[in-house]
Amino acid sequence: MDIGDDQVVFELNRRQRRLRVSGDETLLATLRETFGLTSVRGTCGIGICGTCTVMVDGKVVSSCLMLTRQAAGRAVITAEGLVEQGRLDEVQEAFVDCGAYQCSFCIPAMTLTVRACLDERPDATVEDVREYLAGNLCRCGTYPQILDAAARLVRQEPDADDGASVRRVGPDTDGGDSGLDVAAG
Repeated sequence: MDIGDDQVVFELNRRQRRLRVSGDETLLATLRETFGLTSVRGTCGIGICGTCTVMVDGKVVSSCLMLTRQAAGRAVITAEGLVEQGRLDEVQEAFVDCGAYQCSFCIPAMTLTVRACLDERPDATVEDVREYLAGNLCRCGTYPQILDAAARLVRQEPDADDGASVRRVGPDTDGGDSGLDVAAG
């Protein structure tokens, strides 16, 4: 069945985009194939794994279930779009600092989901973040580090790099320290 082509205009990572797409093309396909945004990953194709997560108007969406034409007039953010002026978003920084990136397949979607949680609920708790992450599956077991990053963010802990030449890398939890001090570069 031919659904026809659509002219679609939407904002992608803070830039206006205009393109013609097949009426049945998913946002996942457009983001990966047209724009080369590889942080958006296709795994299950039915919206249960979370690896295709993007933010649309600030809400997390499974891009494998959304047609590109449904993005018309909306703002889409991928993990690449969290980076501004060459600087990682505070969520991405917390993930790096806490070692929440073992295989990194799910991490772009996880960072977007945590970002959406914190944006929607400025007073979020770790439990709130855990609930938001329920739709994102991690196959390699990085959940503890992801929750460490969430804890760091919701407690508004100061950055390990306070202007000194040493930066904290790895979990820094109450009662134990498995992090490393490394020279900032």
